[in-house]
Amino acid sequence: MKFLSIWMPDPATPSGPPDAAHIEIMGRLVGEMMSEGVLLETGGVEDGHASLRVTRREGATTVLDGPFAESKELIGGYALLRVNSKEEAVAVAERFMAFAGNGTCELHEVSEWD
Repeated sequence: MKFLSIWMPDPATPSGPPDAAHIEIMGRLVGEMMSEGVLLETGGVEDGHASLRVTRREGATTVLDGPFAESKELIGGYALLRVNSKEEAVAVAERFMAFAGNGTCELHEVSEWD
């Protein structure tokens, strides 16, 4: 099974750009998880200024540039996971969050059609 993990850092926890040590540790964690086969892809998400919202209603498409004031959570990054169960997906999220710190990982099961 696959899960899309969406990381949202805690807005109450101050953060800034990652330093070199943080990037090095994250690189090792990503490398380990990729070698284990549980992490298929990952990446950070640019701030809201680089966002777009595409909406379709009654045959018309609207494109709106961010940032979006009504967004309550800042998305910090994503990961595509391959695991054997929901419990394993939670364990992978916990492993990541032990490094990343305070925040929330949403896990969304990805439909796989053959």
